[in-house]
Amino acid sequence: MEEYNDPRSGDQPDDLNPPAGPEPQPEDWDRPRLDLSHVRVAVERIQEELDKVIVGQQNTIELLLGAIFAGGHVLLEGVPGIAKTLTAKLLAQTLDARFSRIQFTPDLMPSDVLGTTVYNMKEGEFYFSHGPVFAQLILIDEINRAPAKTQAALFEVMEEHQVTVDGKTYPMSFPFFVVATQNPIEQEGTYKLPEAQLDRFLLKINMDYPNLAEEQQILRRFRHDFSMQVKEDVKQVLTKEDIAQCRALIQRIHMREELLDYIAAIVHNTRNNGNLFLGASPRASLAILKMAKAVAAMRGRDFATPDDIQHVAYPVLNHRILLTPEREMEGYTTGDVIADILESIEVPR
Repeated sequence: MEEYNDPRSGDQPDDLNPPAGPEPQPEDWDRPRLDLSHVRVAVERIQEELDKVIVGQQNTIELLLGAIFAGGHVLLEGVPGIAKTLTAKLLAQTLDARFSRIQFTPDLMPSDVLGTTVYNMKEGEFYFSHGPVFAQLILIDEINRAPAKTQAALFEVMEEHQVTVDGKTYPMSFPFFVVATQNPIEQEGTYKLPEAQLDRFLLKINMDYPNLAEEQQILRRFRHDFSMQVKEDVKQVLTKEDIAQCRALIQRIHMREELLDYIAAIVHNTRNNGNLFLGASPRASLAILKMAKAVAAMRGRDFATPDDIQHVAYPVLNHRILLTPEREMEGYTTGDVIADILESIEVPR
């Protein structure tokens, strides 16, 4: 894996000497420094494996890893053929976690996802047959192709990491991570995801086309490997204990009081913004907090900065806010509104 180069400094990150950025405040000076080598090594090992197949998409991979370490789910949106499903499957290969793939279709029922109670005639009793959601990394392909009742079946498991069927609750194993994909272009045979479900995704990542250099690299890499046999070379490099240790370290990343107020101001602005019909919930504030800490740790710093908050604001907020009809008709996007909000709020120094 290539070392992360912070574009603001030109220096390589170091666990004990973070890259140039906002100067630590007086409250930071006497604070014991965190050894983030475990996080750095975990990210490097996963990136090294994914780089065997995936070309580009560095920001997507960083955000996916941040979501795993922060304990949230991810919605991947992009046109067909840009490696949404492939990225999720390869990520699962690098983790010591049970993997399950669910292809959402218009006729899919909640019991097809969660499982159902079955009568055993031989034993003369009922037992619960677990559905495919009982795994640790779940890929839901084309999530917007299933109807509302099937989408609603995911509410409890995504938020509370448990499934309740016939009055009995079944907890999920750690780690529990959902990656869902959807195509923003094709609308035939699709259903709009409920806002309550969208809010349960920590991030919505919009995957873009590769640039020209990346497209050329893709062609050169696979000109003699039509079936992508190189996928078999991707190895498992991270255990659930590694994930738990990274998560524990990230929780300890320092965030100044002023930055907490900065996050609150950003989210509060979405609720009082004339361009928005629906603002973000407190779950969005916590999501920005978690992801800003995760990004700081992955970039070698034991403290978060305003840049970390701004970096994660769009993927955290873009699926949680709704434009007013007037702004939609004028061609505004949620990205435009989020950019305006970040520009209008004073950045802590």
